[in-house]
Amino acid sequence: MKASAKKPDVDLSIEFAGIRSPNPFWLASAPPTDKAYNVERAFEAGWGGVVWKTLGEDPAAVNVSSRYSAHFGKNREVLGFNNIELITDRSLEINLREITEVKKRWPDRALIVSLMVPCVEESWQAILPRVEATGADGIELNLGCPHGMPERGMGAAVGQNPDLIEQVTRWCKQYYSKPVIVKLTPNITDIRVAAQAALRGGADAVSLINTINSITSIDLDNMVAKPTVGSQSTHGGYCGAAVKPIAMNMVAEIARDPETRGLPICGIGGISNWRDAAEFAALGAGAVQVCTAAMLHGFRIVEEMQDGLARWMAEKGYRSLAEFSGKAVANTTDWKYLDMNFQTIAHIDQDKCIQCGRCYIACEDTSHQSIAKLIDAAGARRYEVIEEECVGCNLCQITCPVEDCISMVPQPNDKPYMSWNEDPRNPFRESVTATN
Repeated sequence: MKASAKKPDVDLSIEFAGIRSPNPFWLASAPPTDKAYNVERAFEAGWGGVVWKTLGEDPAAVNVSSRYSAHFGKNREVLGFNNIELITDRSLEINLREITEVKKRWPDRALIVSLMVPCVEESWQAILPRVEATGADGIELNLGCPHGMPERGMGAAVGQNPDLIEQVTRWCKQYYSKPVIVKLTPNITDIRVAAQAALRGGADAVSLINTINSITSIDLDNMVAKPTVGSQSTHGGYCGAAVKPIAMNMVAEIARDPETRGLPICGIGGISNWRDAAEFAALGAGAVQVCTAAMLHGFRIVEEMQDGLARWMAEKGYRSLAEFSGKAVANTTDWKYLDMNFQTIAHIDQDKCIQCGRCYIACEDTSHQSIAKLIDAAGARRYEVIEEECVGCNLCQITCPVEDCISMVPQPNDKPYMSWNEDPRNPFRESVTATN
């Protein structure tokens, strides 16, 4: 029998906003965390924590059928996932009882309770002691659901209003003694404003992003969007791999903002594998939440997530998540501070090139005409970069189907760093530098 590979000598356990977890992978508040059966299966599979599907006041929410739709790639891979499901449609009593039982059986796992109740102090004052009595490790305020329950004035209606974010957070800190995590909506102009409001209210951490307003597709035969309820539809909440770039930007904005720097962040949005988790951590996340990937592939994906992250950390010499969390934040800046004197040029590895011509077509038709198409006497094609025309835009590298065939090569340069604020080509340079 072949000997099993030695496990990497790293510690995946974390402490996030005072909440301990054996690993940073948590299931987000969603259908996978709606009941004890699901949550215990998740813990058995190895998830470090869960955020229990959002609880509300009785009477419980009433959901419709159908509820999900997707944005597919050309091979039917799910690029983005859309849902119009509301918070839990089970009674508050049943949920609280199950949360209590699960926490007793799994004391080492992080168990967070998502909450959404009307923006009235009495409602929070009534529900928070009942949640605290379950023994759960903390709460997450769902201030970002983009659809449903408008008659109760909840979800994104609160998360888009900084004053309400601050007020609700303050109520929770007043009537609840454990960590309060505020889940932020991306359906907002500036995510930093919402995070600042949560911090003013006393939030122990923020989690983001909640889902994005979306319509994924139209049934052109019946002229109705999906998911279809009878003969109608509505906008839903978009998540999955497609939202990852948006989520990472918002995480980075909070991590590098002077007012919120140091505020614990739980990253959410399109996390499907260990690399996604590592990237969120590099931008400041101390834990991550997963939903769509688990719904598409099942709970056991966490095994590969843990193994992959541990092996990468061992390779890089990181012994814990904290050792690299936030390392990319200092290298993330505003456009005006980028080095205008830096230059890179594309290079095509002829040994790897398959002469498909995609780089040439993209550059010739839509970019800077900096790739030459050469044909020899035998009719063989060859593509070469015209270096004096190349602006280093990366388009050819992105369109190339062969990994590492096209590389971007930094050019020798003895010019000092120069930002756009200092660039003589900037028509506002003098007024900018005069005010700084």
